[in-house]
Amino acid sequence: MADLPGNNGNRPTIPLPNPGEGGPILNWPRRARIRFLNAAFGYPPFLVFVNNRVAVNFLSTASISPYGNFPSGYQTITVSGINGYIYLQKTIPFEAGSSSTVAIINRTGGLDLIQIPDICCGPANGTSNFRVSNLAYNSQPMDVLLGDGRVIYADVQFKETTVYKRIQPGAYQFIFAETNLMPMPSSSDIESLDEAFIGMVPENGIVASLYLNVQRNANYTVFLINNGPETNAIQTMVVEDR
Repeated sequence: MADLPGNNGNRPTIPLPNPGEGGPILNWPRRARIRFLNAAFGYPPFLVFVNNRVAVNFLSTASISPYGNFPSGYQTITVSGINGYIYLQKTIPFEAGSSSTVAIINRTGGLDLIQIPDICCGPANGTSNFRVSNLAYNSQPMDVLLGDGRVIYADVQFKETTVYKRIQPGAYQFIFAETNLMPMPSSSDIESLDEAFIGMVPENGIVASLYLNVQRNANYTVFLINNGPETNAIQTMVVEDR
């Protein structure tokens, strides 16, 4: 360091803080990862704001945005049309370091927002994770079955997101139906089709089905969303996270 003029050739000394005072503190804002899903039926594409910041500038039905980094704490979410008409404003808390999906859903007379935590243990040993989120306003509680008739989840109600289950890689058929069948134990993994159960899928009450090729080391969420105003008018939307 060069000598400074006026200090008689001595180097400047930075005084230490008094005991208990500490030094300078840098308060970096803590962040949360947030993405947005349009699960609403019957509306044009949305603009989404977090406070006054544009988070998504074109969110059509059955589409999901990438994650964005936003300040943690209470944030005001505004959903508007491309023309600026405000459909909904809602304040939601976000934990520092969290990841979540904020879904725009139908409700009686309008729209609502629901926050879905996306925290999951990482896939291990080449397996993946699987869950179902029912965001279809006009649906009855849905059972989720494998193509061989085994029930993975029972009575998944509107606005309910199931726990993750570990799933083995492979090709699967999932069926969404209203049944009286008993579910598998909650601790059971999802494995390939079992020939012993082939033919046990109920003929009545099936609402939707999905063929899914499960890859290794991924987290899968199947969102059930409205595709019409009738009861149980739903479609499936698969989101794969790595």
